[in-house]
Amino acid sequence: MGIDLASSAASSTTEATYKAREVEGWIDIRFYRKIGFRLASFFAKLKMTPAGVSLLGCLFGVIAGHLYYYHNLSVNIAGMVLHVGANALDNADGQLARLTNRKSRTGRVIDSLADHLIWVSIYVHLGLRCLAHGPWPAVALLTLAAGFSHALQGAAADYYRNGYLYFVRGRSRADLHSFSMLREEYRGLRWRAEPWNKFLLALYLNFTWQQEMLSPGLKRLHETIERDFPNEIPSLLQTRFRDSAGPMLRRWRLLMTNTRMFLLFLLLSIGQPVWYFWLELTAFNFLLVYLILQQESMSQSLLELAAARHEPRVDSL
Repeated sequence: MGIDLASSAASSTTEATYKAREVEGWIDIRFYRKIGFRLASFFAKLKMTPAGVSLLGCLFGVIAGHLYYYHNLSVNIAGMVLHVGANALDNADGQLARLTNRKSRTGRVIDSLADHLIWVSIYVHLGLRCLAHGPWPAVALLTLAAGFSHALQGAAADYYRNGYLYFVRGRSRADLHSFSMLREEYRGLRWRAEPWNKFLLALYLNFTWQQEMLSPGLKRLHETIERDFPNEIPSLLQTRFRDSAGPMLRRWRLLMTNTRMFLLFLLLSIGQPVWYFWLELTAFNFLLVYLILQQESMSQSLLELAAARHEPRVDSL
């Protein structure tokens, strides 16, 4: 059956390809998700895979990063257009996966790898551009520190967003995995037999380790819920999590792609991209620490509630 793109059906179908409306940003709902849905519908007719769309978006983004190297606003604007296209394709790959029921962990890892390659290109080319204004050791250190900060901020934001989906929308809507379980699966794979799958799992294992290292309280809460409530998360815990974490989602979105792109475009427009690095190291890191402290406090409160709600099992005689 073909995909109906009639306007009356499109909006409801578009929303069905969201992860959840409350975790979507304003510009995502009004711009990227609408474009992403049309792109996903087009790619579905071409029988493209979500991974293929991710790689296409990666190509756009890597080229955009290269165009940011030049001290020419027109060239930079061309890079911005490609960057917006890459972000639209980044939305479209997930929407295509949900539209065609081809959501998978492998696709998530490839999508994450594509995102990282885009930002590596951006940081490397901005760093090379900034070499004209400062000694290379200082510029290299600034670029590496900003890139490392970006990676940690993105990992934490992704983890807490998936934590929200897990608790509020249900296990099936979230990509919340345990490092210990992934490690066992990783050890079971052999490089000679499945090199590609083992490589991707190694990347995902490292990403999950970073997330759990940054968020030990949420990690413990996730493990407790999986152990004590394997069938269904109690409604009281879901409600408490939603009421506590919901208001913080808006702040977590400040550490996601749309905010970064807006600030980067602004600073490129005035010829001061080096300030973007300083924003990463100062404002974004301060926000990260504040949000982690808030979320960890919330996780501890919910752990206590989960312990109070848990009833020991009585085995049948």
